[in-house]
Amino acid sequence: MPVRLQSRSGDDEGDEARIEIIPLIDIMFFLLAAFMLVSLSMTHLRRVPVQVPEASTGIAETKEPEFQITIDANGVITWDGALVTLTEITARLRSAGVSTQSRVMISADENSRHKQVLGVLNAVREAGVEKVGFETRD
Repeated sequence: MPVRLQSRSGDDEGDEARIEIIPLIDIMFFLLAAFMLVSLSMTHLRRVPVQVPEASTGIAETKEPEFQITIDANGVITWDGALVTLTEITARLRSAGVSTQSRVMISADENSRHKQVLGVLNAVREAGVEKVGFETRD
């Protein structure tokens, strides 16, 4: 039997407003998926992708370092995704109130210059940090 879209009498007094729930569910699933994808992509925004060198004698670090500085293949130094200079590294570490027990991780690309890596190491040590690690891969 076909479905009638109008009432038999033709008057609209008996019609009730309806909320269509199926499109609402579709929109909610779309928004949920979009927020999940955005939140997953935001976890990697803090770091610049670099190809770290191999080291067979490296020791796995169990704790997350307090500060992470990255040097890419072109010698560009970034801290939390923002460009920094060597003097800014020392100033930011001092303003953060670092101690000799604070830990800094330096992630340098395998094609970066040795001079840049030593410059960052000196800037970190000038701030009073003694625990400095270098990120490597197995």
